[in-house]
Amino acid sequence: MSQTFIIIDDSQDDVEKTQAIAERFRNLSYLASANNYDDGVNLILEHQPHLVFLEIDPSDKKSKLSLSFINELYRYLPVVPKIIITSSKKDLAYDALKYEVIDYLLKPLDINDFRKAILKFDRAIKSNLPHVEAKNPAATFEVLDETLVEELETENDVQLNTIPTSEKPIVFQKDQSLIICVKSYGDYRYIESQDVLYFEADNNSTDIHLNNGEMITAFKTLKHFETVLPSHQFLRIHNSYIINVNQVSRIHTGNTVCYIKNSTTKLPFSKSYKENVDLIISRIAAGNYLEI
Repeated sequence: MSQTFIIIDDSQDDVEKTQAIAERFRNLSYLASANNYDDGVNLILEHQPHLVFLEIDPSDKKSKLSLSFINELYRYLPVVPKIIITSSKKDLAYDALKYEVIDYLLKPLDINDFRKAILKFDRAIKSNLPHVEAKNPAATFEVLDETLVEELETENDVQLNTIPTSEKPIVFQKDQSLIICVKSYGDYRYIESQDVLYFEADNNSTDIHLNNGEMITAFKTLKHFETVLPSHQFLRIHNSYIINVNQVSRIHTGNTVCYIKNSTTKLPFSKSYKENVDLIISRIAAGNYLEI
């Protein structure tokens, strides 16, 4: 089955280069391209492709291309196309991964990196899951154990004009609830991730606040949790807080606070993590949602 794609890039020269490489893959079918934010959004809403190649750090700032482009798609589409970022700078790679993009490719595009990205895209399409580079494919991890990465063994049958890679990306098993194990001196404390309200930094340790009012301390930094937790469920909103996206009941952008469900707790968010807050708003709006 042919997968359709659209290219969004402020540089027409780069559009043509991306198209030329993509057309070497028989499973990809080119639809159209756009050079700015508004035309790009309209083009995607019209054609609803499987894949979008997106520039997020344009030379022409008037094009207004950025990661907020992805947020805009969540406002209108029940199923957002898979995204591959193409950019000449690597500065935004970490931020882009929070949006669950398939891959982040640096210009000038390299055919080997491009092939790997298309293989990741193909697997994400077949599994019908957003691609996430995960630390815990078995949906369990211990916060004191750093050796948790495994590869999932699945077949790859992408039809390419070039030799396929053997790389096997990792995906979360979203049908299984994530179990967080806090281990200390032979004491194993198991926590359902859905029961976690938020994580709070406390010097070199982290307090885990649960929906039953209990607080558990783990002797790892908040930065460690930001690295290992799945970004589809937990996002950092402040230097001191990581919040469970599914436990947010209200966001007040004027007062820069997030409210927790079934409680009077409200957590501040900072400007440096405003993109994560925007992402929470977009994800909620993409669900079974009515705005009045």
